[in-house]
Amino acid sequence: MRRFLTLGVLRVIGAVAVLALAGCGGGAVRDTTVESSPSSIKDATFVYLSNLDVVTDWDPATSYSNEIIAMQNIYDSLTVYNPVTKRASARLAARWQTSADGKTWTFTLRDGVRFHTGRPVDAAAVKASIERTKRLSAGAAYIWDCVRQITVKDPLTVEFTLRYPAPLDLIASADYAGYVYDTAAAGSGDLTKWFQQGRDAGSGPYTVANWRKGSRDELTLKAFDGYWGGWDGAHYKNVEFRVTPNLTTAWQLLLRGEASFVERLNPSLFHKARTTAGVRTLQVPSFQNMLVLFNSASGPLKDVRLRQAVQKAIDYDGVVAALKGSGTKANGLVPEGLLGHTPEVAPHQDLAGAAELLRQAGYGPGGKKLELTLTYAQGDDDERLLVTLLTSALSRLNVEVHAWAMQWNAQWDQGKAKDPAKRQDIFVMYWWPDYADAYSWFLNVFHSADPVSFNLTYLKDRDLDGQIDRLPSLVATNRAAAQKTYADLQSTLIDKQAVVAVPWVSNYQRAYLGNVQGYTDNPAYPNVVFVHDLIPAG
Repeated sequence: MRRFLTLGVLRVIGAVAVLALAGCGGGAVRDTTVESSPSSIKDATFVYLSNLDVVTDWDPATSYSNEIIAMQNIYDSLTVYNPVTKRASARLAARWQTSADGKTWTFTLRDGVRFHTGRPVDAAAVKASIERTKRLSAGAAYIWDCVRQITVKDPLTVEFTLRYPAPLDLIASADYAGYVYDTAAAGSGDLTKWFQQGRDAGSGPYTVANWRKGSRDELTLKAFDGYWGGWDGAHYKNVEFRVTPNLTTAWQLLLRGEASFVERLNPSLFHKARTTAGVRTLQVPSFQNMLVLFNSASGPLKDVRLRQAVQKAIDYDGVVAALKGSGTKANGLVPEGLLGHTPEVAPHQDLAGAAELLRQAGYGPGGKKLELTLTYAQGDDDERLLVTLLTSALSRLNVEVHAWAMQWNAQWDQGKAKDPAKRQDIFVMYWWPDYADAYSWFLNVFHSADPVSFNLTYLKDRDLDGQIDRLPSLVATNRAAAQKTYADLQSTLIDKQAVVAVPWVSNYQRAYLGNVQGYTDNPAYPNVVFVHDLIPAG
């Protein structure tokens, strides 16, 4: 799971993106039965149904969880990822340039932009917010590690001097830790405490109207009249985020017109949505994949042969078929659409090969029984399906898997336990990048880490770390070399060291009312609907 369990949604990058991506929709679109008067369109409210609580951290510097669905509507970053061009596009920065060596980046800001607090979004504010995010060093703040110095050249020009070449325009579009915010919002008070009371200091189209922690109607946003993007034409002026864990209930609320958008449906309900009048559906590939991580430092899976045996026992084709469209077979660690994708990688179940590897290690049919512990996310039907199929396959090979469904924080705490004996043998979770580059998988999940955070294979390999550390520079200066390095790393991690298996890449399956126009999905921002880009219609 990593930070949250849900599947993702996202932004129209202008009309070109709408036209280019609209064909991705997998469902029938019927005329809606909901009628809207001009006055109701003017004051329209977009109701987003989430299966989890929305906010865990209000501070834009440290936020690293489900509140992304709200924060990307409240805050702006310098740039935004464009899924059509697969490059960064303008957001707060109107334009930018880089030096020939990729170590100096100069961003020119839009003129006249203001925070919700009334203060200007100028170069000094950009410098202050990013330096605070770096200083707090939490969540995804590592994205700014390449930055050595930030210099205000004039009120609308900010210069970044890097320690090494890096694609800073892409980094600045990150889904977390890329936010620009008013660091003076709390005055002389504690800014962190000020944020945690449910306040915001962004420059985006919406600002916080009401927050009721733990409530079903948890969060309401209202339009910020001074938004730089303007409010000409029809827009949703209010956004409500409602917590609806039960998918059947969410579907019923959509049918009754009490909700605008359901983030996630199971395959049965999604099939029903595709043939329901007044409902639109969209199925698109994502940058989110399922990881099966093996404990390479303690327990029986210290033996690479046993890790390889478990890899081979996974029914890759069977689990994807059972997902009924909500997942696509993975080709390595990097999803299609990102630099580093390896389409030639095609894993298949091989029970005979698994049995032979078990035999070599002294286990398997006719040998000693192997017992393994496994944890996965409670309430996630897709993970439960994977675990059920894997447990069944391994049982035929005289391997008993003790699997526990756990709340994420409890599962993660067990994986981070200081006592290696308390850690899982197999840790099941989702991963997706913090910006649209594969670096996030390798740095967070497979780089040496002390204390353990997301490196839940417990690898400590200096050579591997060195290859990972060189990735940002290669992406900025030599994409062909970066592609080769990504491919080599995946071969090492999956084939040689066998610390991970990747069964599928998630497909996002959305359902929303037919009178919601202009919606599409951006895989770089999981679970976000950029509501200002939508058009409420009769």
